Amino acid sequence: MQAAPYYLTATQAADALGVSRATLYAYTSRGQLRSEAVAGRPRERRYYREDVERLKERKEARRDPAKAAAQGLHWGGPVMESGITLIHNGRFFYRGRDAVTLAETSSAEHVAALLWGAEEGERERLFDQRCVMSPRQLAQLRTFAKDPLTLLQAALPVAAAGDLASYDLRPAAVRQTGARIIRLLTTIIARRDAREPVHRLLQAAWAPKRNAVGDVIRTTLVLCADHELNVSAFTARCAASAGASPYDIVAAAIATLKGYRHGGATERVRALMAHAHTPKSARALVADRLRRGEGVPGFGHPLYPAGDPRAALLMKLAEASGNEVEWRPIRNLWKAGSEVLHDRPNLDFGLAAVARTYRLPDHAPRLLFALGRTIGWIAHAIEEYAAGHLIRPRARYTGPAPKSGSQ
Repeated sequence: MQAAPYYLTATQAADALGVSRATLYAYTSRGQLRSEAVAGRPRERRYYREDVERLKERKEARRDPAKAAAQGLHWGGPVMESGITLIHNGRFFYRGRDAVTLAETSSAEHVAALLWGAEEGERERLFDQRCVMSPRQLAQLRTFAKDPLTLLQAALPVAAAGDLASYDLRPAAVRQTGARIIRLLTTIIARRDAREPVHRLLQAAWAPKRNAVGDVIRTTLVLCADHELNVSAFTARCAASAGASPYDIVAAAIATLKGYRHGGATERVRALMAHAHTPKSARALVADRLRRGEGVPGFGHPLYPAGDPRAALLMKLAEASGNEVEWRPIRNLWKAGSEVLHDRPNLDFGLAAVARTYRLPDHAPRLLFALGRTIGWIAHAIEEYAAGHLIRPRARYTGPAPKSGSQ
């Protein structure tokens, strides 16, 4: 199947909307559609397909508001505008740059500066900050928060209490606060505070003397940095629209990430991998879950019918680890899931595969997901602060009708 083009000609855009060329130009002049000149053809302009589709959805919503309300938040059209991440034709882009390519070459800090809109001179010193909590404070937190993600959540409000600058919600200030939050979370995970790249601190903590693992961690963090309006990013935006501080926004988003349908899915994938010793046992695992009416975690993604590009790169890295003992059950489960479900691995599968083949701690997939995605949450917060509107969807009431005479 040929991929849908990102741009439409004027004729295609007008036909898609069911309007004349004159009406199309009127939409453009009012800012409802974006257009740009076609190289080498000064009289022609092309239109963004996503703008045309969004305008079409709005027109349809006006004709059937009830249907639009029921479908809008369930893998429907965008519910708000964002300039952070684009998912299109089986690929995804961070501010117009291919995210997979960035993951192969860039650091988490570089991608954070990109997604946060940092100025050129600001980027170099953005992460030149120390942890905002003392070793004593962190040690006290560890005595009652044993789960790694719970520890991160517990640290955020404590750190916020001593970081008065975090209440400054101007973009440059939020970028600084975001960098301090990244440093805080990294220090908690790595148990060391140093002005080194995030991936190097994690590699030193999880895989000392194995420098190559650092690049795997770096790639993973970048792949996890953002993914448009997923449930945790939407949570972050809701909190930001209410004026919550960046610390509280990240805490709220982590609470969402912990859910078994979001970041918690990696735990279920790991459990399946642990029992996929042979191709036969892997097929039995998949079949048993289907027989019980349960889903099989780690496979398929609604936005990537042809396969999740994040998982594709992570699976490539996992296979390149050379750890055949750990790769074998992963390969067995991958093959069984693909043959039975006709779906390919998604990010959850890729995270579990990388952690297993590179002998990272059991909690590494969830922590890498959370730490990488914190970059995106901060980017969404900056964007939402600038919007200045409280997110307040309406509900379509389905309960009993009010009793006669009630007010």
